[in-house]
Amino acid sequence: MPFSQKNRHHTFNGILFTCLFALSSYYLAGIPWIKAHGFSPLVIAVVLGMIYGSTLRQHLPYEWTPGIQFVAKRLLRVAIVFYGFRLSFQDVIAIGLNGFVLDLLIVVLTMLIGTWVGMKVFKLDRDMALLISSGAAICGAAAVLATEGVLKSEPYKAAFAVISVVLFGTLAMFLYPYIQHLGVLGLNDTQYAIYAGATIHEVAQVLVAGAQVSPDAGNTALIVKMTRVMLLAPMLIVLGIVLARLSTKTVKPKIMATIPWFAVLFIVVVAFNSLQLLPAGLVTSINDLDTFVLTLAMAALGIETNFVKVKQIGLKPLYFAFVLFVWLLVGGYGLSLVVSQWLS
Repeated sequence: MPFSQKNRHHTFNGILFTCLFALSSYYLAGIPWIKAHGFSPLVIAVVLGMIYGSTLRQHLPYEWTPGIQFVAKRLLRVAIVFYGFRLSFQDVIAIGLNGFVLDLLIVVLTMLIGTWVGMKVFKLDRDMALLISSGAAICGAAAVLATEGVLKSEPYKAAFAVISVVLFGTLAMFLYPYIQHLGVLGLNDTQYAIYAGATIHEVAQVLVAGAQVSPDAGNTALIVKMTRVMLLAPMLIVLGIVLARLSTKTVKPKIMATIPWFAVLFIVVVAFNSLQLLPAGLVTSINDLDTFVLTLAMAALGIETNFVKVKQIGLKPLYFAFVLFVWLLVGGYGLSLVVSQWLS
């Protein structure tokens, strides 16, 4: 047991080791150039972890491994629960029916189309297809981590999925405002904000892409994005039930056993946060701590990743992530026009 009297010291050493990566990630994320380009500590942490995991991993004391795995698995689920303090039901009301319907369509269609294309066209395994699809559909790295918690896949798959969605999310962050300024989209600032918030991968990327058009567009895009994040919990619950029903095990688990507890608690936290019972300063502190724990989890996943395994996968996941990027860019734009006309 990781926290038995015999192993406790080694487990804490493993946890503290991931803290070094997280702190380094925060330092690098604070560099002006990196900060201006929207690279969060989470992304930097997985990159640093993967570099270590592929070069010096063999020098890590074996006894520390349970601590790293504890961060990557258990602590990750706790961080996803507290991610709910970033959201409230008031956010859904604020964006109106247009934004919510577009968010819902993007999430559902991206998960369905993405999983089918990933498995049937690119011949990826189920876990890789789902991880990349969830990152594109909802909220990038955080969604990949949450989905990994349901799938319990190999760490290198989640790390590779994070890299792929961050790559194309970063491209979207620069491309969206550029084509908006060119007048190609034919959208006003509010319409553009809803489109960007519903289709760009990461929260930070959405904020940057919106703010480059106007401050109001940045705020609206962020609200649309956070409402999309709120759909993470229902997606995880449905995914858990579907995977249980498709299981090849002779004795299938009961429905209640297939529902990821951390997804349910995520909704409970969102509901509690909607009551606005806690001081704003305390909520900000909780979110800051939660971001640090998520960064720890990203570092742990990276440490457990080896480029040899990534190389064995090949470039197919990147090609697949690019297809999802095109779908969000073009298909999302078409959906935003249809929803706007349908609900106007």
